[in-house]
Amino acid sequence: MSKVMLEVKELTTKYITRFREDVYAVDHVSLKVEEGKSLGIAGESGCGKSTLALSLMGYYFAPLHYTSGEIIINGQNITGMDPDEVRKSILGTEIAYIPQSAMNALNPTQKIIHLIEDVIQAHNPKTTKKEIRELAEGRFEELGLPAEVLQKYPVELSGGMKQRTVIATSVILNPKVLIADEPSSALDVTSQKMVIKMLRDLMEKGYVKSMIFITHELPLLYNVTDDIMVMYAGQIVEKGTAQEVVFDPLHPYAKGLMGSIIVPEKGLRDVKLTAIPGVPPNLKKPPFGCQFAERCKYVIPECKSHPIDLREIKGDRIYRCIFTEAQLRKVYQND
Repeated sequence: MSKVMLEVKELTTKYITRFREDVYAVDHVSLKVEEGKSLGIAGESGCGKSTLALSLMGYYFAPLHYTSGEIIINGQNITGMDPDEVRKSILGTEIAYIPQSAMNALNPTQKIIHLIEDVIQAHNPKTTKKEIRELAEGRFEELGLPAEVLQKYPVELSGGMKQRTVIATSVILNPKVLIADEPSSALDVTSQKMVIKMLRDLMEKGYVKSMIFITHELPLLYNVTDDIMVMYAGQIVEKGTAQEVVFDPLHPYAKGLMGSIIVPEKGLRDVKLTAIPGVPPNLKKPPFGCQFAERCKYVIPECKSHPIDLREIKGDRIYRCIFTEAQLRKVYQND
């Protein structure tokens, strides 16, 4: 059995607005990522994907607050750990994060090599600049980036090159877990392909032990990750292998996501596009019962009468719905 690199148990985090309102953007989320495996997280904007990513870093800044649950990285429970200790001993070495709009994460007044020096010396103060330069040159070239990029300012790099530079810098300390938050968004198709290849290379070469890839595009995850978790209104609504979730989604929301995207994969390219009606719920005042009920065309009164638990079926597949698997398949067949 593979070693578990990241385990999350019933994690709940919230935002507190200036009017002291609680917004639970991550609601009792549990997951595991094993060594050598990658997990994709999909869902609409505002479903809690990026908040979950920030929460997994264990480094909270207002208005985001930890509420309950555990985060265990490489066997170490970081829940409640001092923020300075998290920054010193966890971030960058145990877990690393590629943020949304990563192209804007680079200091425009600093050469790339100076940024890498800051990152490495923050964790290993005795490392010399010569050692850092040799490490960075070797790593960049191995990942398909020319070594001369290190001596450039961000303004001298294209969008795709900036993105790949941020990725290479984020993993310079060989983190056990890499969280990539929409790393291919805002890029042209060619640059997206290069970014995806780079992430695969990081896993294959062992610089990263496991990965979480966040996007709103389910079909993209099919080509990148082993498993997929679908989020809605801060909750997990479905999780399974990439093959299962993309080609045979069970939860009505996951099915709606797949039906609203043009998919080039064989067996899905001729599926008629459909839209998910309505908008996500206001998490300041979340609905009672199923969070997706107001937008679901299969809703019945019981969906709104009590909270809906996750159902476990074959393997590690789970989904959150009042209907059994057999009932859902029957409903879908009659559509």
